[in-house]
Amino acid sequence: MMEPHEKSSPVRQESRRGFVIVAVLWLIAALAALMMIFSAYLSYSARALALNDTSVRAEALVSAGVELTAYRLLSSSHKDARPPRGAFHIRLSRAELAVSYVSEAARIDLNAAPKELIAGLLSVLGASEEDAKTTADRIVAWRSSAAPGSAGDEDTLYRAGGKSYAPRHAPFAHVNELSLVLGMTPALIERALPFVTVFNGGAGVDVLTAAPEVVAALPGMTPLILRDFLGTRATLSDDPTAITAALGAAGPKAAVTQKSNAYRILVRLRLPDRREAASEVVIALRGGKEPYQVLSWQDVAARG
Repeated sequence: MMEPHEKSSPVRQESRRGFVIVAVLWLIAALAALMMIFSAYLSYSARALALNDTSVRAEALVSAGVELTAYRLLSSSHKDARPPRGAFHIRLSRAELAVSYVSEAARIDLNAAPKELIAGLLSVLGASEEDAKTTADRIVAWRSSAAPGSAGDEDTLYRAGGKSYAPRHAPFAHVNELSLVLGMTPALIERALPFVTVFNGGAGVDVLTAAPEVVAALPGMTPLILRDFLGTRATLSDDPTAITAALGAAGPKAAVTQKSNAYRILVRLRLPDRREAASEVVIALRGGKEPYQVLSWQDVAARG
């Protein structure tokens, strides 16, 4: 037997050294893996912080564009003297802002427009005359309280149409609710969204500002009247009598000089790093301690 203090054999010592080397190599590999993970984490965190910083900066710049627009509009001597549309450019904090704005009176209000105006728009956008009238009925029914004795009529139509829900019987909260209305196809919704709103606040439209599709939707409008009116409206003053006369047969049948305290503002940004972004904001002008209220805010484009 080996004595208690006898040294280990050379083979056993070599085996122990090999075990230690393997353990050290595993430890080095583990540390290297941890360093790679930590490095990746730091890189991701840096990118996330940079992106967040860019988003915060873009939001602040859009807010500045909105405030400048509200200031310009509220600086008018009287609310009736406010321009229905406008645009301006400004450089702020080394970023370029291109701002344009237009009154919501240029759009048809889903909660206030008469059925004939809504049906006219749907027809202009490609629906058959019969489908346009039927779908306009559904839109008006969606926003309206059920009449006594007919509370279940609309619900029945929706069930027969394969819907698992009933109409709201209350005002549209957002234009995207159109997708829930019976008879509104995705293609028709996509075409309608640029011309409708829930912020106009009135039954009519401002024909001096509205898109040609909206003017064409007026009850009694004909291709000839539309062509003549669009060709001369730039020369018309904001005079209801002159505007009605220029619209001919379509003039007396709709409110065509609608005014609104709501404006749709498009702010396009170009940041110092050449990134671009855009937001569309709808505000209601108030004045006083609260000059305006934001009704809607949507990022509509971004690249970088």
